[in-house]
Amino acid sequence: MIFRILAILLLFIQAVQGAPTLNLAIDSSGAGVDIDLRRYSLGQGGLSHKPMFDAHTEQLVQLQPQTIRIFVQEYFDLYPRHQKFHWTTLDKVLESVKATGAKPILCLCFKPRILFPKIDQRIVHPDQSQDASKAPSLLPAKNYLEWEELLFRLVRHCNVECGFEVEYWEIANEPDIGEDGGCPYLFQPADYVLYYTHSARAIRRAAPAAKIGGPALAGYNSEIGASLIEHCGNGRAPLDFFSWHIYNNDPAYFRKSIRDIKARLARFPALQSTETVIDEWNMSLEHPNLESGFQPAFILETTFGFLEEGLSRSAYYHIRDWFVDPREFAGFMSTKGAAFMARWWNEMPQYDGIYDNQCRVRPSYFAFKFLSAMRGQRLNVTGTTPDVHALAVKAPTGLQILIWNVPSDSTKTNEIELTLAPKLNGHFRVTRINSASHINELEILESGRLAYPKGPVFALEPYGIRLVSVWE
Repeated sequence: MIFRILAILLLFIQAVQGAPTLNLAIDSSGAGVDIDLRRYSLGQGGLSHKPMFDAHTEQLVQLQPQTIRIFVQEYFDLYPRHQKFHWTTLDKVLESVKATGAKPILCLCFKPRILFPKIDQRIVHPDQSQDASKAPSLLPAKNYLEWEELLFRLVRHCNVECGFEVEYWEIANEPDIGEDGGCPYLFQPADYVLYYTHSARAIRRAAPAAKIGGPALAGYNSEIGASLIEHCGNGRAPLDFFSWHIYNNDPAYFRKSIRDIKARLARFPALQSTETVIDEWNMSLEHPNLESGFQPAFILETTFGFLEEGLSRSAYYHIRDWFVDPREFAGFMSTKGAAFMARWWNEMPQYDGIYDNQCRVRPSYFAFKFLSAMRGQRLNVTGTTPDVHALAVKAPTGLQILIWNVPSDSTKTNEIELTLAPKLNGHFRVTRINSASHINELEILESGRLAYPKGPVFALEPYGIRLVSVWE
């Protein structure tokens, strides 16, 4: 056994000795633009009426998320009877968001039984006489009066009565796939545009400064998105933000989606200030890459793409994995839909949350911990490669330099040399995320005083992540 360990160590030493050297130069003399990566924040899946991440409040405070996206789902039972409102259960969840220091992004995907007596994902308009085939243009305006009053009361309750400071109001979740996205609506483009217009009118009446958007698409090329852009681009409804979701192992695909959506919005002068929001994202859910270290490095690389492409905001899906109670969904989803939820969340292994089903922290938590440190004036970094990227900021407390390796060749290790200019006299610390460790996932590799002009030197393995902190 000892010989096997020695052989592994020898191979590692040889790999490091033969690793190509990259000199990353950080220039702290220039005053770069201010960046704050905390806007690339978190969300929680619509899986329970319970506050699902209460046990992790103090840890989430350390990530300093600006926003947390929450599903306003039917299990909150907001409208049990005509003109009767029930807010208590939802309030508990919003209080848990507020306790983290974040503001909620509310995704409106509930379907009150009193307005939708028949369970059918194709019935998407209130009081539709249960005829899912009726064209939306034939629906009388009075069908929406009660729905609009409900949304008006909800917005007023959240922001005026309770002070939850909800700025972003998202209309529906994954309307292009219905129950397969965990929600009771399956829209056609014309239906969604009508539903969106009535809902936006109620929200804006209750909160004139609210940011209203959607459609939270499962597939960003859906015709629902194209119809909404054209509808709002022609001035028929507000579109303060356009939102969509991506689950893919390739960070380049996220970049492409941002460029594509921005190009579509740019066709309409009225939408020049519309924000772009990817408010569910992760690696592929059905074909996840489970190689040690991939997920946290993927988070950094994808978030770097968000910054470079000018994405307004994001919500990583999600904070905590959770087992569902199918009885909660049986009251507003079909038998097939509720069974799908139980099969997906209770039987299939989950890799979404920064905490797993047993409340254990995943390395992805520490990726967001590192990202939260990237606030201040962005500094110029030279010497990066297509595999090795770096981001550096100058903050009042010193320099923060984040370096990661997402390799095209998964066997390639690099030796990193840092050069810091102008002259800095102070201390440094190099911290790594060790994704293979079951405890102490954060490791201090080195600390000491700087020896100008050279900074620390270290090996950066495939999917390796290092945070270099420098202070006086």
